[in-house]
Amino acid sequence: MPAVSSPSLLFTPMQLRGLSIRNRVVVSPMCQYASEEGGPTDYHLVHLGKFAMGGAGIVFTEETAVEARGRKSHHCAGIYDDAHVPAYRRINEFIRSQGAVPAIQIGHGGRKGSGTAPWEGYRPLGDEDAKRGVPPWRTVSASAVPADPRAPAPHALTAGEIAGVVTSWRTAAARALEAGYDVIEIHAAHGYLLHQFLSPLANRRDDAYGGSLEGRMRLVLEIVEAVRAVWPPEHPVFMRVSAVDGSENAWSMEDTVLLARAAKERGVDVVTTSSGGIAGPGTAAPVPRTPGYHVPYAAKVRRDAGIATIAVGLITEPRHAEDILRRGEADLVALARELLWNPNWPAHAARELGVTGYLDLLPHGYAWWLKRREDAREAIRAAAARK
Repeated sequence: MPAVSSPSLLFTPMQLRGLSIRNRVVVSPMCQYASEEGGPTDYHLVHLGKFAMGGAGIVFTEETAVEARGRKSHHCAGIYDDAHVPAYRRINEFIRSQGAVPAIQIGHGGRKGSGTAPWEGYRPLGDEDAKRGVPPWRTVSASAVPADPRAPAPHALTAGEIAGVVTSWRTAAARALEAGYDVIEIHAAHGYLLHQFLSPLANRRDDAYGGSLEGRMRLVLEIVEAVRAVWPPEHPVFMRVSAVDGSENAWSMEDTVLLARAAKERGVDVVTTSSGGIAGPGTAAPVPRTPGYHVPYAAKVRRDAGIATIAVGLITEPRHAEDILRRGEADLVALARELLWNPNWPAHAARELGVTGYLDLLPHGYAWWLKRREDAREAIRAAAARK
């Protein structure tokens, strides 16, 4: 693929460990509720492939469960079976062939599992669902505190069971490597299992995995160590956190900085900062949704923890993304729904930001024809100017 000359930070290549990334545009993980028995289908090949073709630097697959019971619904993605690996590898080979970096976010829904898709209200599965072939399952969490008044209480994991969960994360990371991913992100946000251990709103334990901040961070840090142990040293590890988790401020920005520092010491390279989710849907945020509403969290973690960060949160305009990087508030910028609307956003953004050869972010078969069109347009403008 031809080199892209860029006066912008957004389209300046970035080196993370041994990985070279063509630009700072990241496709956020976006749950699609389209998996079959945890595995991807051709839908995912097209869904993720178009983002790579559109010019993004890193393309994340959706949150992918490390255990079958860690899925939020029967149709959520998983990487808990060796049979999943070949289909993911096929997708990743295509993403890489288009110049992008394939990435995976691994997670566990914990008490937020055994439910329905958002367009069905995130409601817990019940007897009627079982009759139509989608039975509920017993969820697990830090404590037997339900996420929703409609949901049954989850099983509080014992210390021995927690060790098994850590093993599941390690095994999932090994499968992700075999599937061809270059970046792995540990999902510790949005009210899912690791966040349930971090937040005292969900964690009522009085053993080594509860109580103090150190105890509540223990599981996350053990998982970081387990993932880093099987992930190659030349490949980066990311971590996603909810910088604050709700109106009660039970998990604070200061806690997030301490967690980021500890994770960095154990081999995490980049932190993605969002918010909320411990109560209500995983997308529920405790702050008003305005463009860049999570950016201050990324800036504080970057400054106070000394670690690279990703800015997220209604970032849709190219100059806004560029300004975030120029102000030193983050190192990368992630988009989600804007890319669903316009998967070629990176190429359009590069044009707006004055990047030479912006069309070369697209596949050669697209770029060649579009350059001919641009030449024709320029000729028409020049002819009009001579009249």
